[in-house]
Amino acid sequence: MPASKPITASKKELLELERGFWTGNAAFYAANADTECLVAFPEMAQAMSNAELAETVVKPNRWRSLEIELKGMVEPGSDIVMLTYEAHAIRENGEPYAALVSTGYVHRVNGWKMMFHSHTPLKAVAKG
Repeated sequence: MPASKPITASKKELLELERGFWTGNAAFYAANADTECLVAFPEMAQAMSNAELAETVVKPNRWRSLEIELKGMVEPGSDIVMLTYEAHAIRENGEPYAALVSTGYVHRVNGWKMMFHSHTPLKAVAKG
């Protein structure tokens, strides 16, 4: 049996998915999160099903002025990739938000699916 060709993660594709998780609706989450996803936020850390995660997206315009600065990306296997970045955004209410964010993706037959997501808030500082 011939060896399968390794999947190489595209930084551009993964960062587009990340933007979608910040700005997308419940349908985006349902289409792009894995069957189960481990999430870690200061106020919540748990495994969530795809449907439970999609239900957390209740407001379509929760973030604006999103800036993502990629800090690192590793692909330990042909079907798993982890990335870490610094995010700066403005909440719907105008409050600035900054965090170090880490996301893990697993490659399924229908594309990359988020299976891990974590935010470590930073003291929000206006960029500019």
